[in-house]
Amino acid sequence: MIPKGDRISANLPSRDFDATEAFYGRLGFGRAFRNEGWMILTRGGMELEFFPHPDLDPRESWFSACLRVDNLDALLAEFRTLGLSGDSQHIPRLTGLLDIPDAPRMFALVDLDGSLLRCLENGAP
Repeated sequence: MIPKGDRISANLPSRDFDATEAFYGRLGFGRAFRNEGWMILTRGGMELEFFPHPDLDPRESWFSACLRVDNLDALLAEFRTLGLSGDSQHIPRLTGLLDIPDAPRMFALVDLDGSLLRCLENGAP
């Protein structure tokens, strides 16, 4: 049996903690912890951790995380109110729902540092 306190969280790069915190703040995440070398942002049960990476080229980033939610449509509607570009060349950007065979319902968000967040619906195969 796995203890309820055990968990895993995503670790993503940030070129600038202030910019990252502001961006994710607009997405409903709040600061749980921050010092010079680490930042943790949470939204309900979702937790993203960030480490400094000031020299990161967002166009070459390969970092990613999955956010699994019960109401994918509501999350997408909320994120759309931010007016992020849907253009695949822009950073940051937000897709609409993706139609991928044999994959759960999802959409994608690319943050300021080029990290890909796959937003997936809970309960999907």
